[in-house]
Amino acid sequence: MNGRIVTFGELLLRFSKRDHKRFTQGEQLLGNFGGSEANVAISLATLGDEVEFVTRLPRGQIGLAAKMMLREYGLVVPHLLIDGDRMGTYYFEGAAALRNSSVTYDRAESAFAQLKPGMIDWHEVLKGASVFHTSGIAAALTQNAYEATLEALRVADEMGIVISFDINHRKNLWRYPGADPRRALASLLEYADVMFGDVIEFEFLMQHPKIPFEALTPDYKMDLRPYREWFDEIHARFPRCRKWLMGMRNQVNASHHLLTALLLSDNRLYSTRIYDIQDMVDPMGVGDAFAAGQIHAMLQWPDDDQRILDYALAASTLKYTFNGDFNLATDEEITSLMK
Repeated sequence: MNGRIVTFGELLLRFSKRDHKRFTQGEQLLGNFGGSEANVAISLATLGDEVEFVTRLPRGQIGLAAKMMLREYGLVVPHLLIDGDRMGTYYFEGAAALRNSSVTYDRAESAFAQLKPGMIDWHEVLKGASVFHTSGIAAALTQNAYEATLEALRVADEMGIVISFDINHRKNLWRYPGADPRRALASLLEYADVMFGDVIEFEFLMQHPKIPFEALTPDYKMDLRPYREWFDEIHARFPRCRKWLMGMRNQVNASHHLLTALLLSDNRLYSTRIYDIQDMVDPMGVGDAFAAGQIHAMLQWPDDDQRILDYALAASTLKYTFNGDFNLATDEEITSLMK
Protein backbone atom coordinates (compact mmCIF):
# COMPACT_ATOMS: atom_id res chain seq x y z
CA MET A 1 0.00 0.00 0.00
CA ASN A 2 1.48 3.30 -1.11
CA GLY A 3 0.30 6.84 -1.59
CA ARG A 4 -0.39 9.85 0.51
CA ILE A 5 -2.01 10.22 3.91
CA VAL A 6 -4.65 12.81 4.81
CA THR A 7 -5.34 13.81 8.41
CA PHE A 8 -8.17 16.04 9.63
CA GLY A 9 -8.70 17.89 12.90
CA GLU A 10 -8.22 21.09 14.85
CA LEU A 11 -4.84 22.75 15.20
CA LEU A 12 -4.48 24.38 18.62
CA LEU A 13 -2.21 26.88 20.30
CA ARG A 14 -0.82 25.39 23.52
CA PHE A 15 0.27 27.51 26.47
CA SER A 16 2.38 26.19 29.34
CA LYS A 17 4.90 27.26 32.00
CA ARG A 18 8.54 26.37 32.38
CA ASP A 19 9.99 24.16 35.09
CA HIS A 20 6.71 22.56 36.26
CA LYS A 21 5.32 25.88 37.44
CA ARG A 22 1.60 26.33 37.99
CA PHE A 23 -0.28 28.97 36.06
CA THR A 24 -0.54 30.96 39.29
CA GLN A 25 3.27 31.25 39.37
CA GLY A 26 5.45 33.61 37.36
CA GLU A 27 4.64 35.80 34.40
CA GLN A 28 5.95 34.04 31.28
CA LEU A 29 3.93 31.65 29.10
CA LEU A 30 5.40 29.33 26.47
CA GLY A 31 3.36 28.92 23.30
CA ASN A 32 3.51 26.22 20.66
CA PHE A 33 1.10 24.60 18.23
CA GLY A 34 -0.36 21.15 18.66
CA GLY A 35 -3.47 19.01 18.30
CA SER A 36 -3.98 15.30 17.88
CA GLU A 37 -4.41 14.98 14.12
CA ALA A 38 -1.73 17.58 13.39
CA ASN A 39 0.62 15.69 15.71
CA VAL A 40 0.02 12.53 13.68
CA ALA A 41 0.62 14.37 10.42
CA ILE A 42 3.90 15.97 11.53
CA SER A 43 5.21 12.68 12.89
CA LEU A 44 4.42 10.98 9.58
CA ALA A 45 6.10 13.78 7.62
CA THR A 46 9.19 13.41 9.83
CA LEU A 47 9.24 9.72 8.89
CA GLY A 48 9.23 10.65 5.20
CA ASP A 49 5.59 10.07 4.30
CA GLU A 50 3.59 12.35 2.01
CA VAL A 51 0.99 13.90 4.28
CA GLU A 52 -1.74 16.50 3.91
CA PHE A 53 -3.32 18.11 6.95
CA VAL A 54 -6.81 19.59 6.63
CA THR A 55 -8.24 22.07 9.13
CA ARG A 56 -9.87 25.49 9.45
CA LEU A 57 -7.73 28.36 10.73
CA PRO A 58 -8.46 31.96 11.71
CA ARG A 59 -7.58 34.95 9.55
CA GLY A 60 -4.70 37.20 10.59
CA GLN A 61 -1.26 36.68 12.04
CA ILE A 62 -2.06 33.64 14.22
CA GLY A 63 -3.57 31.74 11.34
CA LEU A 64 -0.64 32.69 9.12
CA ALA A 65 1.85 31.55 11.77
CA ALA A 66 0.01 28.23 12.04
CA LYS A 67 0.07 27.71 8.28
CA MET A 68 3.78 28.53 8.11
CA MET A 69 4.50 26.08 10.91
CA LEU A 70 2.69 23.26 9.09
CA ARG A 71 4.70 23.95 5.95
CA GLU A 72 7.93 24.14 7.94
CA TYR A 73 7.40 20.55 9.04
CA GLY A 74 6.85 19.39 5.46
CA LEU A 75 3.08 19.07 5.37
CA VAL A 76 1.06 19.62 2.21
CA VAL A 77 -1.72 22.13 2.97
CA PRO A 78 -3.50 23.17 -0.26
CA HIS A 79 -6.98 22.66 1.20
CA LEU A 80 -6.66 24.64 4.42
CA LEU A 81 -9.66 26.83 5.17
CA ILE A 82 -8.66 30.23 6.52
CA ASP A 83 -11.97 31.78 7.38
CA GLY A 84 -12.46 32.08 11.15
CA ASP A 85 -11.99 34.65 13.87
CA ARG A 86 -9.99 32.87 16.57
CA MET A 87 -7.61 29.99 17.24
CA GLY A 88 -8.58 27.27 19.66
CA THR A 89 -6.18 27.09 22.62
CA TYR A 90 -5.40 24.88 25.55
CA TYR A 91 -3.44 25.40 28.73
CA PHE A 92 -1.20 22.55 29.88
CA GLU A 93 0.14 22.35 33.41
CA GLY A 94 2.77 19.63 33.59
CA ALA A 95 2.84 16.93 36.23
CA ALA A 96 5.47 16.98 38.96
CA ALA A 97 6.32 14.24 41.45
CA LEU A 98 2.91 13.02 42.71
CA ARG A 99 0.94 15.95 41.25
CA ASN A 100 -1.00 15.11 38.09
CA SER A 101 -0.93 17.19 34.95
CA SER A 102 -3.97 19.23 33.96
CA VAL A 103 -5.43 20.54 30.70
CA THR A 104 -7.83 23.48 30.34
CA TYR A 105 -9.44 23.98 26.93
CA ASP A 106 -10.50 27.28 25.37
CA ARG A 107 -11.99 26.22 22.03
CA ALA A 108 -15.49 27.73 22.00
CA GLU A 109 -16.23 29.63 18.79
CA SER A 110 -12.84 28.74 17.34
CA ALA A 111 -12.44 28.63 13.57
CA PHE A 112 -12.59 24.83 13.62
CA ALA A 113 -15.55 24.71 16.02
CA GLN A 114 -17.52 26.72 13.44
CA LEU A 115 -16.79 24.21 10.66
CA LYS A 116 -19.90 22.91 8.89
CA PRO A 117 -20.60 20.06 6.48
CA GLY A 118 -20.10 21.09 2.87
CA MET A 119 -17.27 23.52 3.59
CA ILE A 120 -14.61 21.03 2.48
CA ASP A 121 -14.65 19.28 -0.90
CA TRP A 122 -13.65 15.86 0.39
CA HIS A 123 -13.74 14.22 -3.03
CA GLU A 124 -11.04 16.66 -4.15
CA VAL A 125 -9.05 16.46 -0.90
CA LEU A 126 -8.97 12.66 -0.82
CA LYS A 127 -8.15 12.13 -4.49
CA GLY A 128 -5.18 9.74 -4.65
CA ALA A 129 -5.04 9.18 -0.86
CA SER A 130 -4.32 5.76 0.64
CA VAL A 131 -5.16 6.53 4.27
CA PHE A 132 -7.50 9.02 5.95
CA HIS A 133 -6.93 9.63 9.66
CA THR A 134 -9.05 11.54 12.14
CA SER A 135 -10.22 11.19 15.74
CA GLY A 136 -13.04 11.71 18.20
CA ILE A 137 -11.65 15.13 19.11
CA ALA A 138 -12.54 16.49 15.66
CA ALA A 139 -16.19 15.60 16.28
CA ALA A 140 -16.48 16.70 19.91
CA LEU A 141 -16.83 20.46 19.73
CA THR A 142 -20.21 21.05 18.07
CA GLN A 143 -22.97 19.15 16.29
CA ASN A 144 -21.72 20.68 13.02
CA ALA A 145 -18.16 19.50 13.69
CA TYR A 146 -19.49 15.99 14.33
CA GLU A 147 -21.46 16.05 11.09
CA ALA A 148 -18.46 17.43 9.17
CA THR A 149 -16.32 14.56 10.49
CA LEU A 150 -19.00 12.04 9.56
CA GLU A 151 -19.17 13.58 6.09
CA ALA A 152 -15.42 13.11 5.63
CA LEU A 153 -15.60 9.47 6.75
CA ARG A 154 -18.47 8.71 4.39
CA VAL A 155 -16.60 10.14 1.41
CA ALA A 156 -13.40 8.28 2.34
CA ASP A 157 -15.43 5.08 2.60
CA GLU A 158 -17.10 5.74 -0.76
CA MET A 159 -13.67 6.25 -2.34
CA GLY A 160 -12.27 3.01 -0.91
CA ILE A 161 -9.64 4.71 1.28
CA VAL A 162 -8.32 3.02 4.41
CA ILE A 163 -9.81 4.83 7.41
CA SER A 164 -7.78 5.22 10.59
CA PHE A 165 -9.66 6.47 13.66
CA ASP A 166 -8.41 7.31 17.15
CA ILE A 167 -11.19 7.16 19.77
CA ASN A 168 -9.58 10.12 21.60
CA HIS A 169 -12.46 10.61 24.02
CA ARG A 170 -12.10 13.91 25.88
CA LYS A 171 -15.06 14.26 28.23
CA ASN A 172 -14.42 17.97 28.78
CA LEU A 173 -15.11 18.72 25.10
CA TRP A 174 -18.53 17.13 24.55
CA ARG A 175 -20.58 20.05 25.85
CA TYR A 176 -22.90 21.04 23.02
CA PRO A 177 -26.68 20.54 23.55
CA GLY A 178 -27.68 16.91 23.07
CA ALA A 179 -24.10 15.64 22.90
CA ASP A 180 -23.89 11.86 23.40
CA PRO A 181 -20.19 11.01 23.02
CA ARG A 182 -20.51 7.24 23.31
CA ARG A 183 -23.20 7.06 20.65
CA ALA A 184 -21.44 9.62 18.41
CA LEU A 185 -18.07 7.89 18.60
CA ALA A 186 -19.67 4.52 17.85
CA SER A 187 -21.33 5.96 14.74
CA LEU A 188 -17.97 7.27 13.51
CA LEU A 189 -16.15 4.04 14.30
CA GLU A 190 -18.54 2.12 12.05
CA TYR A 191 -16.31 3.38 9.22
CA ALA A 192 -12.95 2.51 10.76
CA ASP A 193 -10.53 0.01 9.23
CA VAL A 194 -7.91 0.74 11.92
CA MET A 195 -8.94 1.78 15.43
CA PHE A 196 -6.79 3.25 18.23
CA GLY A 197 -7.43 3.84 21.89
CA ASP A 198 -6.01 3.44 25.35
CA VAL A 199 -7.56 1.16 27.94
CA ILE A 200 -9.64 4.00 29.43
CA GLU A 201 -11.09 4.94 26.03
CA PHE A 202 -11.98 1.36 25.18
CA GLU A 203 -13.57 1.05 28.63
CA PHE A 204 -15.72 4.12 27.92
CA LEU A 205 -16.69 3.01 24.42
CA MET A 206 -17.59 -0.59 25.30
CA GLN A 207 -18.71 -0.04 28.93
CA HIS A 208 -16.41 -2.90 29.83
CA PRO A 209 -14.42 -2.80 33.11
CA LYS A 210 -10.83 -1.97 32.29
CA ILE A 211 -8.14 -4.56 32.89
CA PRO A 212 -5.46 -3.24 35.25
CA PHE A 213 -1.96 -2.79 33.85
CA GLU A 214 0.22 -2.77 36.95
CA ALA A 215 3.72 -3.21 35.56
CA LEU A 216 6.51 -1.75 37.68
CA THR A 217 9.35 -3.31 35.69
CA PRO A 218 9.80 -4.24 32.01
CA ASP A 219 9.71 -7.98 32.82
CA TYR A 220 6.08 -7.80 34.02
CA LYS A 221 4.11 -10.79 32.70
CA MET A 222 0.72 -9.94 31.22
CA ASP A 223 -2.23 -12.31 31.16
CA LEU A 224 -3.53 -11.82 27.62
CA ARG A 225 -6.69 -13.94 27.99
CA PRO A 226 -8.98 -11.24 29.38
CA TYR A 227 -7.74 -8.83 26.72
CA ARG A 228 -8.54 -11.37 24.02
CA GLU A 229 -12.08 -11.72 25.37
CA TRP A 230 -12.42 -7.94 25.37
CA PHE A 231 -11.16 -7.65 21.79
CA ASP A 232 -13.69 -10.31 20.74
CA GLU A 233 -16.45 -8.07 22.15
CA ILE A 234 -15.07 -5.10 20.24
CA HIS A 235 -14.85 -7.12 17.03
CA ALA A 236 -18.48 -8.18 17.38
CA ARG A 237 -19.50 -4.55 17.86
CA PHE A 238 -17.43 -3.19 14.95
CA PRO A 239 -17.06 -6.09 12.47
CA ARG A 240 -15.69 -3.91 9.65
CA CYS A 241 -12.53 -2.94 11.52
CA ARG A 242 -9.41 -4.94 10.58
CA LYS A 243 -6.94 -3.75 13.21
CA TRP A 244 -7.54 -2.70 16.83
CA LEU A 245 -4.69 -1.16 18.79
CA MET A 246 -4.91 -0.72 22.55
CA GLY A 247 -2.30 1.21 24.49
CA MET A 248 -1.60 0.63 28.19
CA ARG A 249 0.34 2.89 30.52
CA ASN A 250 1.14 2.63 34.21
CA GLN A 251 2.00 6.06 35.60
CA VAL A 252 4.19 5.33 38.60
CA ASN A 253 4.79 9.03 39.12
CA ALA A 254 5.08 12.20 37.05
CA SER A 255 8.40 11.22 35.47
CA HIS A 256 8.15 7.42 35.48
CA HIS A 257 5.79 5.58 33.11
CA LEU A 258 5.67 2.00 31.85
CA LEU A 259 4.19 1.58 28.40
CA THR A 260 3.03 -1.30 26.22
CA ALA A 261 0.36 -2.08 23.62
CA LEU A 262 -1.69 -4.83 21.99
CA LEU A 263 -2.86 -5.36 18.42
CA LEU A 264 -5.67 -7.60 17.20
CA SER A 265 -5.32 -8.26 13.46
CA ASP A 266 -6.80 -11.07 11.35
CA ASN A 267 -8.18 -12.66 14.51
CA ARG A 268 -4.71 -12.89 16.09
CA LEU A 269 -3.64 -10.99 19.19
CA TYR A 270 -0.13 -9.51 19.18
CA SER A 271 1.75 -8.18 22.20
CA THR A 272 5.07 -6.38 22.44
CA ARG A 273 7.67 -5.38 24.99
CA ILE A 274 7.17 -3.07 27.96
CA TYR A 275 9.17 0.15 27.95
CA ASP A 276 10.28 1.55 31.31
CA ILE A 277 10.39 5.33 30.76
CA GLN A 278 12.07 7.49 33.39
CA ASP A 279 13.10 11.15 33.46
CA MET A 280 10.71 11.87 30.61
CA VAL A 281 10.55 15.32 29.00
CA ASP A 282 6.93 15.76 27.85
CA PRO A 283 4.10 13.18 27.70
CA MET A 284 1.75 15.17 25.45
CA GLY A 285 1.13 13.53 22.08
CA VAL A 286 2.33 10.04 23.06
CA GLY A 287 -0.86 8.45 21.72
CA ASP A 288 -0.61 10.45 18.50
CA ALA A 289 2.97 9.24 18.02
CA PHE A 290 1.67 5.69 18.44
CA ALA A 291 -0.99 6.23 15.77
CA ALA A 292 1.54 7.75 13.38
CA GLY A 293 3.98 4.91 13.94
CA GLN A 294 1.25 2.39 13.21
CA ILE A 295 0.16 4.12 9.99
CA HIS A 296 3.74 4.46 8.75
CA ALA A 297 4.58 0.84 9.55
CA MET A 298 1.32 -0.40 8.02
CA LEU A 299 2.29 1.23 4.73
CA GLN A 300 5.86 -0.08 4.87
CA TRP A 301 5.22 -3.67 6.06
CA PRO A 302 1.53 -4.44 5.45
CA ASP A 303 1.98 -8.18 6.10
CA ASP A 304 4.04 -7.98 9.30
CA ASP A 305 1.70 -7.14 12.18
CA GLN A 306 4.29 -7.84 14.87
CA ARG A 307 6.71 -5.39 13.30
CA ILE A 308 3.90 -2.84 12.93
CA LEU A 309 3.09 -3.03 16.64
CA ASP A 310 6.75 -2.97 17.72
CA TYR A 311 7.39 0.08 15.54
CA ALA A 312 4.32 1.97 16.78
CA LEU A 313 5.23 1.46 20.44
CA ALA A 314 8.87 2.46 19.89
CA ALA A 315 7.70 5.65 18.15
CA SER A 316 5.36 6.38 21.04
CA THR A 317 8.11 5.82 23.58
CA LEU A 318 10.47 8.25 21.86
CA LYS A 319 7.83 11.00 22.00
CA TYR A 320 8.52 11.27 25.75
CA THR A 321 11.91 12.73 24.86
CA PHE A 322 10.63 15.82 22.99
CA ASN A 323 9.16 19.05 24.31
CA GLY A 324 5.85 20.07 22.78
CA ASP A 325 3.15 17.98 21.10
CA PHE A 326 5.13 16.74 18.09
CA ASN A 327 7.09 13.52 17.86
CA LEU A 328 10.25 14.36 15.91
CA ALA A 329 11.79 10.90 16.10
CA THR A 330 13.28 9.69 12.83
CA ASP A 331 12.85 6.26 11.30
CA GLU A 332 16.47 5.45 12.18
CA GLU A 333 15.93 6.34 15.84
CA ILE A 334 12.73 4.29 16.07
CA THR A 335 14.30 1.28 14.38
CA SER A 336 17.33 1.54 16.67
CA LEU A 337 15.14 1.56 19.77
CA MET A 338 13.22 -1.49 18.50
CA LYS A 339 16.51 -3.39 18.34
